[in-house]
Amino acid sequence: MTKTMRAVQYSGYGGGAAALKHVEIPVPTVKKDYVLIKVEAVSINPLDWKIQDGYVKHILPPRFPHIPGTDVSGEVVSAGHGVTTFAPGDKVVGCLGTFGGGLAEYALAHISTIAKRPSGVTALDGACLGEAAFSALQSVRDWAGVQLNGSKLKVPMNVLITGAGGGVGTFAVQLAKLGGVHVTATCSDGARQMELVKSLGADEVLDSKTAEGESLVSPSGKKYDTVIQCGEYMPFAHFKPQLSPTGKVIDLAPSPKSMLSSATSLASFSKQKCVPFLPSTNSTDYYFLFSLMQQKKLKTVIDSQFPLSQAEKAWAASMTGHVTGKVIVTCTEHS
Repeated sequence: MTKTMRAVQYSGYGGGAAALKHVEIPVPTVKKDYVLIKVEAVSINPLDWKIQDGYVKHILPPRFPHIPGTDVSGEVVSAGHGVTTFAPGDKVVGCLGTFGGGLAEYALAHISTIAKRPSGVTALDGACLGEAAFSALQSVRDWAGVQLNGSKLKVPMNVLITGAGGGVGTFAVQLAKLGGVHVTATCSDGARQMELVKSLGADEVLDSKTAEGESLVSPSGKKYDTVIQCGEYMPFAHFKPQLSPTGKVIDLAPSPKSMLSSATSLASFSKQKCVPFLPSTNSTDYYFLFSLMQQKKLKTVIDSQFPLSQAEKAWAASMTGHVTGKVIVTCTEHS
């Protein structure tokens, strides 16, 4: 196996796509409970460039230089001491978390963060999962309480998904509809994106750039039992008039402002709540998502695809905020 690899990294906070540098560096050395993956594809998440902007620097400061990229798909080429569940040749997907490392030809992954990719799920599909799919699945199932086991709803449920055209939103719409709930969605990138979200199952789609969409009022007059907030920050007070008496907002991108809103709502006597949310990585959810994809009940939406040599273009595209679904970087010629 080669001793060096191509990678993309940055050496400090800020700078956006222009700060990404193409380098050739040693292939990481595999260690206990880790595998070395030959990366086929990696997706760009907003979290990746928010880390570059210092979004989590008070919690998990990266070591510089830092190779970004959290959601990868590829093939195991070597396994560290103690690894018995994965072997060279296994096709896998992994969510590397804030430590990154995915924008490279090879990446290290702890065995707790990866899962074997089954037939029928492509490398590109696998790279689309991770942070986005976990956020959608866990917010819909675990926090909104939508049953995804095929059982029928005992009481009608109305869900609003903001930013429904993005990486998380496109998954969330599909999963919520699998649970039989009524879905209202908002989009910000015009008729084409709205039609796509409608095709994914949304019952109502609002253009968030219009007065009607900005108000979040359901065209059918329904109040929302849950809002899955995938879009840009909006104060909790903006949602409250459209919530049911016990409605809640699940904020998938907690910020200091939203954390304050959450604390205030929890401390109040109101039954309407704002709940901050962060996803967790686990193989059980990976395999559940794989099962849905194999049954044609869940699909990925890819906005654009770039080779590793053009990773900065993928980064810039994601940073615009005008992306429908996921942005993918391919790291091998056969991805």
